[in-house]
Amino acid sequence: MRLKKHWIYTVYKYSINGVDLKMTILRDSVTQPEVNTDKAFSNITCNSRGTPRTRVNQMLHSNPNLWRGCDMAGQGFHGIGTGYHELDDILPGRGWPSSGLVEVIARHSGMGELQLLIPLMRSVIKQGKWILWVAPPYLLNAPALTQAGIDIDQILIVKQDTPCKDALWSMEKAMQTETCGLVLAWQNWLPGKVLRRLQLAAEVGDTLAVLFKHNDSKYSPSSLRLQIKGSATDNRDFSRAEVTVIKARGNFRPLSAQFSLYPKTLSA
Repeated sequence: MRLKKHWIYTVYKYSINGVDLKMTILRDSVTQPEVNTDKAFSNITCNSRGTPRTRVNQMLHSNPNLWRGCDMAGQGFHGIGTGYHELDDILPGRGWPSSGLVEVIARHSGMGELQLLIPLMRSVIKQGKWILWVAPPYLLNAPALTQAGIDIDQILIVKQDTPCKDALWSMEKAMQTETCGLVLAWQNWLPGKVLRRLQLAAEVGDTLAVLFKHNDSKYSPSSLRLQIKGSATDNRDFSRAEVTVIKARGNFRPLSAQFSLYPKTLSA
């Protein structure tokens, strides 16, 4: 390293008889190291740790529980096909997430929300896994389920009059079981901390849980939140459905799709 001397001086400017004069007076001198700026910037560029922005990006991408709105929809994972290509087209990963909590919002029960899950239930049954139904609001039509290719012997039911605390306990225990492939629950007005707990339980257990509800919450930690309604103007024709993606990891735009559902209802 070379030392370079720098002089400190003061400049006085004044005018005499209209003539501008300037006088410079040396005050002191200091010695400073002379820095090779080219080499300094070269060292910064070659830093293996990268820039702060690069390090932050690496941290974000290393955590699978974080996603950024600028990422492409569906990037990094492949979903489970819903059985409706119109719905697959608007979902990240082109299907249901493999695990986590999914919220399906309908104004009231029987609007086609169960038909929406028929292909997924059929797929789970074919894998030899069982499905847990928690507090369904209606009696199930066993012949219709059988006709849809679902083995009702692979379905366990928690009755509607079960206390909420016990119902939530059943959901958590089921998601911790490897032989459980899907949890369907009908619960309204669950607080955010309960939804967060269900989301974590589903992720840890690598199980998909679907929560049917009538109300939409401002905040929800769920992986996916959908709204379903009849596509007719009077909202009573449930042979066709309009599904809107309210929230999805990997997609920050609300998207909608209309498509035909199974014509036969599954409720008694």
